[in-house]
Amino acid sequence: MMVPLIALGVLVLALLAAGLWAMGAYNALVAIKNSIDLAWSNMEVLLKQRHDELGKLVEVVKGSRDFEQQTLQKVIEARSAFSAAGSRAQAMAGAAAESAALRGLFAVAEAYPDLKASASFASLQQRISQLEDQVADRREGYNDSVNIFNTRIAQFPDNMLAGFLDYHRHEYFKVEVVDTQDVAIDFH
Repeated sequence: MMVPLIALGVLVLALLAAGLWAMGAYNALVAIKNSIDLAWSNMEVLLKQRHDELGKLVEVVKGSRDFEQQTLQKVIEARSAFSAAGSRAQAMAGAAAESAALRGLFAVAEAYPDLKASASFASLQQRISQLEDQVADRREGYNDSVNIFNTRIAQFPDNMLAGFLDYHRHEYFKVEVVDTQDVAIDFH
């Protein structure tokens, strides 16, 4: 009689411990997942601001009649890709394309002293550069949250709960290889 009662007590304690672990693990995963969403939302605000400033920059550059149309077209296409993004991954790709197009535009602008001397261009260039720096900082925070989440859902025993909740790895906001290369400038 005493042995079944002890076994029942041990079973109840084991179930209680498992329940407490599941509750703690669930809450931790939800908190990390929400921190990813918050980090993305914060970065998205800056990406939208940069996107809007980029539209103004395009208009200023269009005023320079002899500016390279191919460079300007790349910026316009990158803006369109970001605007049309239907998912976070597409928005990341569009944002990366905007960054690359901006670097190309700023590099080519060096060959146009009238454009470079324009107060509007200089102001927008400075504002966009500031936003780029802020995006880089926010990207780091986003990637930190993604790393913590991806690690947790891959580790035992949290991976069992993550599988039950259908949690999947998040993608990092990566810098494309092309974004790390110098921009080639052709003056002819």
